[in-house]
Amino acid sequence: MTQTNQPMLKGYSQAFWVSNLVELFERMAYYGVFIVLTIYLSTILGFNDIEASIISGLFSGGLYLLPIFTGAYADKIGFRKSMLIAFSLLTIGYFGLGILPSLLQASGLVEYGETTVFHGLQQSNEPWLIAPVLFVIMIGGSFIKSIISASVAKETTTENRAKGYSIFYMMVNIGAFTGKTIIDPLRGVVGEKAYIYINFFAAAMTLAALIAVYFFYKSTKTAGEGKSMSEIFQGFKRITTNWRLLILILIVTGFWMVQHQLYATMPKYVIRLAGETAKPGWIANVNPFVVVCLVSLITRLMAKKSAIFSMNIGMFLIPLSALVMSLGNVFKVEFFSTISNITLMMVLGISIQALAECFISPRYLEYFSLQAPKGEEGMYLGFSHLHSFLASIFGFGISGVLLSKYCPDPTLFATRAEWEAASVNAHYIWYYFAAIGLVAAFALLIFARVTKKLDKQKIK
Repeated sequence: MTQTNQPMLKGYSQAFWVSNLVELFERMAYYGVFIVLTIYLSTILGFNDIEASIISGLFSGGLYLLPIFTGAYADKIGFRKSMLIAFSLLTIGYFGLGILPSLLQASGLVEYGETTVFHGLQQSNEPWLIAPVLFVIMIGGSFIKSIISASVAKETTTENRAKGYSIFYMMVNIGAFTGKTIIDPLRGVVGEKAYIYINFFAAAMTLAALIAVYFFYKSTKTAGEGKSMSEIFQGFKRITTNWRLLILILIVTGFWMVQHQLYATMPKYVIRLAGETAKPGWIANVNPFVVVCLVSLITRLMAKKSAIFSMNIGMFLIPLSALVMSLGNVFKVEFFSTISNITLMMVLGISIQALAECFISPRYLEYFSLQAPKGEEGMYLGFSHLHSFLASIFGFGISGVLLSKYCPDPTLFATRAEWEAASVNAHYIWYYFAAIGLVAAFALLIFARVTKKLDKQKIK
C-alpha cells in the first residue's frame, strides 16, 4: 500500500483520495433516498404533507446539527475509527428503511393496496417506527458531515486547500447526480415500490464505503486525537463565541433554505402540476450536473478573490433561481410539446441555483477550515454545517405549510377541477423563498463591508 505521507496525484495524499471516494459513495446513498423521502413518507407510510415535511426537516436538521458534537468526538478518537462507526450505522439504517414496510406488512399491522400504498396507517402509530431508523442514519451521517470535509482540511495545505475543496465538492455532486439518477428508472420498472427499493441501493453504497475505509484509509495527520473532555469543551467555547462565524452561518442559512426546496418542495410540486410522468430525480440532477461541470472553473476564476466576495455573487443568484422556478405555473401556454413549462422553468431555476452553489459552497468550507486550529478541524467543519440544520428545520417546515396552502395533495379533492382551482397560485410558493434569498444576499453584503472595515481598523 502507498504510504499516506507520500504525495499522490497532484500533491494530495492517499487519505485525501480515499476520503473523497467514500464521500462519493455516501452521497450516492443519501441523495438516492433523500430525493424521495417525503414521497416515501406520504405514499408508503401514509403521512400527510405537513407531517412528511416535519419528519424530513427534523431528520435533515439533526443530520446537520449533530456534526458539531460528532465532529469534536471524531477529533478525539481519530477519523478512521469515526468513519468505520459512521458507515456501519448508515448501512444498518438504510437497510432498515428498506425492510420496514415489509416488516409492518408481515406483522399484519398493514396491508398493501392496489399499488404500494399501505392502508390503515393514518389511524395508527405504526408509521412512527421509522423514527429510530432515521435516528440511526442521522447519527452515522452526522459523523460523515464533519469527518470528510475536515479530512480534506487536514490533508491539504493553505496553498492547495481551495482546489482541494473544489475536488471534494465535485465528488459530492457526482455522488448526488448518480444517486438521484437511480430513482426514476427504478420507478419506471417497479412503480411506487421504488421508494422502498432505493434504500437497499443506499445500504450497498455505504457498505462499499465501509470496506474502502477499512482496507485503504490511513492518515499520518493525527493532531487532536486523545484530547481530554476539558480540551474539547474549551474548543466549543472558542467556536461558539466567534461572532463572525455565527453571523455568517445565520446569513448562509437563507441560501440553504432555498436550496433545500430541491427536496422539500420540488418533487411533490412537479408531480402534482406536471403529472405523474414527471421525473423529479432527473430534474434534481440538473443541480449536481451543473456543479460538476462548473465548480472547478469558477473556483479558478475566483482564486484571487476572497471567499466572501465569491459567496456574495452566489447569494444574489439564489433569489433569481426561485423566481425562475415560479414562472412554470405563470405561463399557461406551453413553450414546447415535449416538456411542460413546469419542468422547463424548474430546470432553468435549478441551473441558476447550481451556479450559485459553485460560488458559495467550496469557498464557505475553505473559510471555515482556515479558522480551525490544528486538531479541531472536525469540530469546526462540523459546526460549519449548522446552517443546514436551521435551513432544514425552517425550510422543510415552511414547505409543508406552503404546499398545503398553494399546491395541496390532489387526492384530498373530489374532482380534478376542484384541485386545479385550489392550486392555481402554486407558484406563490417560490415568491416566499425568493424573498428569503434576497434578504440573505443583502445581509452578506453588509457583513462583508462591516468585517472588512473592522479588519482595516485592527491593522491600524
